[in-house]
Formats: sequence, structure tokens, C-alpha cells
Amino acid sequence: MFWQVNGRGKKNLDRHLSTFRNAAERCLTELGSAFSWSAGSSPAVRTGLFVLAAALAGCDRGGAQGPLVVSAVSGAEEMLTDATAQGLVRFDAAGQVEPGLAGRWIVIDDGTRYIFRLREARWPNGGRVTADQVAARLRARLAPRSGNPLLPYLSAVDQVVAMTPEVLEVRLSRQRPDLLTLFAQPALGVAGRNGGTGPLRLAGGLLQPFPDPALPSDDADRPDVAEATVRLVPERTSSALLRFLDGRSDAVTGGGFADWPLVAVAGVRDRDIRRDPAAGLFGLAVARRTGFLADPANRRALSAALDRAAITGAVASGWDTVDRIVPETLDSATPPVVPEWSLLTMAERRAAARARVQAWPGGAVRLAVALPTGPGATLLWGGIAASLRSVGISATRVDPYAPADLRLVDMVAPYDSARWYLANACRPCAIEAHAALVAARDAPTTADRSRLIAEADRLLDADAAFFPLARPLRWSVVGGRATGWQPNARARHPLNRLRTDPT
Repeated sequence: MFWQVNGRGKKNLDRHLSTFRNAAERCLTELGSAFSWSAGSSPAVRTGLFVLAAALAGCDRGGAQGPLVVSAVSGAEEMLTDATAQGLVRFDAAGQVEPGLAGRWIVIDDGTRYIFRLREARWPNGGRVTADQVAARLRARLAPRSGNPLLPYLSAVDQVVAMTPEVLEVRLSRQRPDLLTLFAQPALGVAGRNGGTGPLRLAGGLLQPFPDPALPSDDADRPDVAEATVRLVPERTSSALLRFLDGRSDAVTGGGFADWPLVAVAGVRDRDIRRDPAAGLFGLAVARRTGFLADPANRRALSAALDRAAITGAVASGWDTVDRIVPETLDSATPPVVPEWSLLTMAERRAAARARVQAWPGGAVRLAVALPTGPGATLLWGGIAASLRSVGISATRVDPYAPADLRLVDMVAPYDSARWYLANACRPCAIEAHAALVAARDAPTTADRSRLIAEADRLLDADAAFFPLARPLRWSVVGGRATGWQPNARARHPLNRLRTDPT
């Protein structure tokens, strides 16, 4: 059983199990701690989520018909933004780029100019969406103080200009073949003062299909459109699973490794459990390069000594482990660098690490490891602590934002670039590796960029600033009505694509 890693893990799981037995968790009380706003949250999104919360006061039960009820245990802000404020392009159910506000586009001048032709679209007040309006809003999202988390990856965007009322152009200072994937992110969704242009709109606590200007005005009254309505419920994992098991929701989405054990505790049927093949980073970043961790040879030995299969297996069976930062070649000039220690046995790795710990002139080696809360994190901690203890290191678990020597990084990649992996593994890293990453970002051609990414990969492996453990674990629980749900590497599941016949 998964709680046998240590007694603390079992106590935490027992505590969460009691939550499922508490039938009094209903309605708005379920949402008491569900909302956590990021620094860049818009007032419109905050208001929208409160409206959704208030709409739960009736505690409507799900059924064979009516709105699709979806619980979001994380990422509710992004899901709401994605549903109501699409960008020029967006993601479909499979995580692929599809048209959004732009019906079509072309790429010219060796990939430095993207020209988008807008389809006919309307703002919530009925006004027509113009290229000038979209360009202005995109420029605002690209401003240095916009709070946009994608800004570090959009430095190549030089100008966004309207060419005609229907056409706008994005001009780049250097080639960026991955631009469309970035522009499909919810962070670049386009909204006005009264909201965005769909594909859904918030009305009466429900997300309803946005009227299509190309269809008759009474089209929204069709039964199939009513069936495409969604009720989004931001709430804790325990409450979300209870709602699903009670038949009051159709899907739970946004789950991660920290709350994964709750799915088993709740007794969810295997056929309803879905895991995404998420691409990204999951591992330990060296946050303090002092003491024992000041020496890159010590860091390499410590990374080698981590029993990745045991650490991840304590949380979830079949969780794919990794031993390198970049998962595949992607936009690098060479295949990913594989650590030299990967060819050694675990006994050989641990013997080498133990020898370095014993030879350390500073005395006993003690490390603080920052991890999130949750039963999955407790089980992960048990595996990490056991690996460190096996080589003579005493470890202490601290809160996610407390000062620490090692800090867990758990991120899904927003786009497929080796530079994204390396830049997010550099927290911090050697000056030479950081310089190569900056040079790759500013490279004038894709060939130069690829060469510099490969160099950064080599330098970061030698520096051992990041200990990769596994692919990110992302899960959903999906009922029979959410027939459009598809697993994908982005771990994104647009609300308008959860039905087989989406809007």
C-alpha cells in the first residue's frame, strides 16, 4: 500500500480520508480555501470565479442532461481565461494549435513576420472585434510590467501592428518557430473591459457558448448549444472527488502529484482516472550553492545517488523517471546530454556519493529540502530523505517558500523548446551556462540558437544545478459525459472541448 513509506504519510492520508466521510462539505463551504490569486490576476477573472462560486449555492446535482460540471483543483483562473478570452490562436483538446480570433495566418521573411487575418468576432457588448483593438491588447500583455508569465520567452516580439481592420502583423527581431504555441497560451488571451470573445461566456454562473456572428441570432436557443454549457467549480481536491463520486460533477481536472494519493483513497474507478503524458520539469533545483553543494562534483554525486524509481514509485506506479534535463533533441543542435553516472549501478553511485560526504571537511552534511504540502509530497519526501540518508546526509523538509538548499520544481512546458527546459533548470546555474542561455535567446538565426542551446545543455549538465527526477504528473477524473477529454503533453483541457461535439 502506498502509505507504508512512513507513518507520517499514513496519518496524512487518514486525515484526508476523513474528509470524504464528511458529507457536510457542501456548496459554498467547499470553496472556503479554493481561491488563490496570482499577482497578475485580472479583476474580471477574479469576479468571474466568485460568480461561479456563488452559483453553487443551489448545489445542483449532475445528470444525463444539462450543463457539464467540471471541478478545477488547480488552474481555475487559466481555465476561465482560456474559455472566455481566446487569443489569436488557442489549444484544441489534443493540445494542438487551432484558430482562435485569427481564422488563418501566414509566416514570411524567414519566420520573422507572422500575419494574422481575423475571423468575424464580437465583443460581449456586440461591438465588432478589430485588428487595432486586438493589437493594442496584445501590446499591453507584452509590456514589461504586465505580469505576463510568458514574457521571458517572448523577447523576440518586436512589434504588433494592425495593417487593416481585419489583419494584424507580429514582427520579430529574430526567428521564433514556436511563436504560435506561445500565442495559444491563456496568458495571451484577448479581453476587453466587459470580457473576451469566447468561445464561452460567463452568464448566471454558467459558461455558455459565445454567440457566433455567422449564425442566426436565435441559434443560442438550440438544445445542442444548451448541452455545451459548462459549470466550472474551483475547489479542493477532496471536495472535488466527493462531488464526482456523488454524481454531482462530470470531471475533475488540474490534479498533480501532491494530491494523487487521494484518488486511490476516494475509491475512484480505474476507468475514470486519466493521466496526461505531460512534458516539462520535475526535479530538485540547487537553491543554495554553499557548503557541500558549492562543489559541482558533489552535486553530480548527489544527483546520481537519488533512487528515482523508489522516490516516484512511492507516490504513483508507472510514473516515468528521467535522468536528464532536456527530454529529447527538440530545437537543440544535438541530442540531450546524458549524465555520465547513468551507466553506473545504484550501488556504485551511492558508494561514490558516500565517499564524498565522508571526505567533506565541513563535518556532517545537512540539507533543507523545500516541498509543497499534500500526501503525495509527503510520500515523495520519504523517498528523497531515504536516498539522502543512504549516503550519510541528514535532510529536513521545509515549506515551499522557506529558505532551502534544494527546492522542488514542478512545471509543464508551455512549448517545445530545449531552451525552456534549461532556462528553468538554471535556478541558479554557472555563469558560463547562463551566458550560453542568454546568447541562445538572442541568437539571430535558428542555427545559431540550436548550437548555443546544445552548448548550454553541456554546461548545465557539468554544473549539476538541477537534479531531474521524472516527468510532471498530471491527472484528471473523467465521467461518461466528458467524451471529448483527450490526454496531451500540455495537460490542457479546454472547457469548450470536453464534449465530443464541441462549440
